[in-house]
Amino acid sequence: MNKTVKIGLTIIAILALAFVLKYFKEANGQSIDEFTTEEPYYDTVKTKVVATGKLNPEEEIELKPQVSGIIDRILVEEGDIVRKGDLIAKIRVVPNEQNLASAASRIKTAALAANNAEVLYKRNTALFEKGVISQQDFENSELSYNQAKENLKQAQNDYQIIEQGSLSGGSSANTNIVAQISGTVLEIPVREGDQVIQSNNFNAGTTIATVADMSIMIFEGKVDEAEVGKLKEGEDISVVLGAINEKAFPARLTFIAPKGVEENGAVQFTIKADVDVESSKNIRAGYSANAEIEVENKDSVLVIKEALVQFNRFTDAPFVEILDENGKFKKKEVRLGTSDGIIVEIVDGVEEGDKIKVWNKASKEDEEEEDID
Repeated sequence: MNKTVKIGLTIIAILALAFVLKYFKEANGQSIDEFTTEEPYYDTVKTKVVATGKLNPEEEIELKPQVSGIIDRILVEEGDIVRKGDLIAKIRVVPNEQNLASAASRIKTAALAANNAEVLYKRNTALFEKGVISQQDFENSELSYNQAKENLKQAQNDYQIIEQGSLSGGSSANTNIVAQISGTVLEIPVREGDQVIQSNNFNAGTTIATVADMSIMIFEGKVDEAEVGKLKEGEDISVVLGAINEKAFPARLTFIAPKGVEENGAVQFTIKADVDVESSKNIRAGYSANAEIEVENKDSVLVIKEALVQFNRFTDAPFVEILDENGKFKKKEVRLGTSDGIIVEIVDGVEEGDKIKVWNKASKEDEEEEDID
């Protein structure tokens, strides 16, 4: 390697070393960050309990059939307004062949018995008129004849019920599904041609339609066990519907469950509230809603932003850093009061005019950018 190359490499090494030294000097020579400060101020602190739930009609009825069969006709659609007694659907009965055959056999048996009783009754009538038999015997034959006719009529009715589902076939027939209350048809889970099962002691039956009075709505939600003790029945609350641009409706708390239910490791209590809905609003059943319940309201108290409060990692005691007359920050423990999650009441430790250290430097830069704009 010649002398010129060595000199060149030496110069490059010296320049590189000088660059590195300059970099570290500038990095170490940067000024220490200057923290901004904020002062306590007087404001109103409100604490709320928020319960999540749904908005449902207070009166909601499921219409179920009294006979099994097939949906023959549906006369309404979802969303229709109906009055109590309006016809909702008609059911076509598909009789069981075995039951139908048994009913037909009972008719024949009852008819034979009725014919025989009629013959005896006519014979005894003639004998009684001639004085051959006593009045008691005549009355017994008359009673048997009347009973036989009644048995025949009952057997015929049973056959008609099994075959058609009703006796009259009019508006009161079991095959007619009518509205039990006035309101809105919320749901029709069946279609024409669907098979349905009757409602009885052993089976809930098939739901033909659901009708609800949408003019009276209630909020149903749940609150945590840590918050339920702050609630009182009868107090005014606010129910917010996200589906209607966060519209808030006045409501009154009417029910707090006496027993909680454990869900995901936390005990939840059911609450209910009557909601005053506006008739002009298109309120639908099942809307998600939040109930905001104000539990504490303190007016004109000394507060600071909750983000300014720090906590001692050993004692968990809250403190803030206050700027003293020497331009240095000193830690000072504080006693906190009511908080709404954004601002917190200062009971002791900080006075009006104190300058409290703000840890978020980005807030200062944002303010400067806003001033430039």
